[in-house]
Amino acid sequence: MNAPAPHRGPGLGPWQVLSSAVAALLGVQSQRNRERDFRHGRPLPFVVAGLVLTLLFVLAVFGVVQLVLHLAGTTG
Repeated sequence: MNAPAPHRGPGLGPWQVLSSAVAALLGVQSQRNRERDFRHGRPLPFVVAGLVLTLLFVLAVFGVVQLVLHLAGTTG
C-alpha cells in the first residue's frame, strides 16, 4: 500500500518564498514558517531564491572589498 501524499494546499507566493529564503539565509527562520514552507511550498523556488540571494551576497561583499581597496589607494 502507498502512503498518502502530504497535503499540499495553495502554493506560496513569491514574497513568501523570498521572505523565507532571506530568513533562512540569516538564520532567523521561525519554526512555524519553516513548517509552512515544507507543507505548502515546492523546493525549486526556494533553491532558486537561495542561489540568487547567495550570488547577491557574494557580489555585495566583493563590491565592498573593491570600494575599501579603492579608498585605501590600492589598485586591484
